[in-house]
Amino acid sequence: MTQNKDVTRNKDLTGTYDVVVVGGGAAGLSAALVLGRSRLRTLVVDAGEPRNAPSAHMQGYLTRDGMSPAEFLALGRDEIARYGVELVRDRAVDVSRDEDFAVRLAGGETVHARRLIVTTGLRDELPAVPGVAERFGRDVLHCPFCHGWEVRDERFGVLATSPLSVHQALMVSGWSDDVTLFLHTVAEEELSDDELRRLAAAGVKVVPGEVAALRVEDDRLTGVRLADGTAHDRTVVFVAPKPVPQTGLMERLGAQLQETPFGSYPVVDPTGRTSVPGVWTAGNALGFAEQVVHAASGGYRAAAAVVGDLIMSDLDAAVAG
Repeated sequence: MTQNKDVTRNKDLTGTYDVVVVGGGAAGLSAALVLGRSRLRTLVVDAGEPRNAPSAHMQGYLTRDGMSPAEFLALGRDEIARYGVELVRDRAVDVSRDEDFAVRLAGGETVHARRLIVTTGLRDELPAVPGVAERFGRDVLHCPFCHGWEVRDERFGVLATSPLSVHQALMVSGWSDDVTLFLHTVAEEELSDDELRRLAAAGVKVVPGEVAALRVEDDRLTGVRLADGTAHDRTVVFVAPKPVPQTGLMERLGAQLQETPFGSYPVVDPTGRTSVPGVWTAGNALGFAEQVVHAASGGYRAAAAVVGDLIMSDLDAAVAG
């Protein structure tokens, strides 16, 4: 793994940046790379809490398939440093706007920027079943595209968190012929006849009753135990966490949000431009299903739009002056 070259507290954060990127994950670093290469003074504010931190590896990113998320981000931080992009380990706790944006950091400093790219992502809220949080990212998983190949043909369980978990059970049946849907807190009568027929066609067994805990032996998931004491042998459990978008900064700026079945997210145009002039977003900050490759692409797209916006704004000011 390459060495981090994070900018720390000895860096002078005064003056106005062209762009402050809030969030140092795939979306934020990708945006910062484009901004740095465009010769813009750029600061990345990184709280160091990437969504995929529990995972030992990431999949589906061409040329980076199987790389650990930590190594991926370390390489990204090295790359942006080559172009003079600054990075500070801190959390943005407030933002306001007068002529420029003022971003207040938890460490006490306030940084100023002409434009903002907010890539604060989301937090996964897991069901309070003993063993789920401890095993998450190992043999408790959420995405078959991320992890399905690695656990193919194992004995899958799907822990229902809502009726939408039926869709998850149907999807993961593409990676294993042995799938059991544990309804947990979902009542069997909440499933439609069409859903039950599809589950039967996919060979998915449906088990009612609340799940009490996961069974773990020698640091390996071995099964699921129900509240009535019955146990089912399983080696992998899929779960759909409740996504909690980190929209605090957007709300402070008065950005327009839209409600979805997976949380409230900013309304954006195809470049990630929000309803607040001068503010863009990318990655899981604009949707729960953004994978690493999508986040990196979205960060690039947002940064390119910001570069064009700043160039044209400066030219318009020069013409007016």
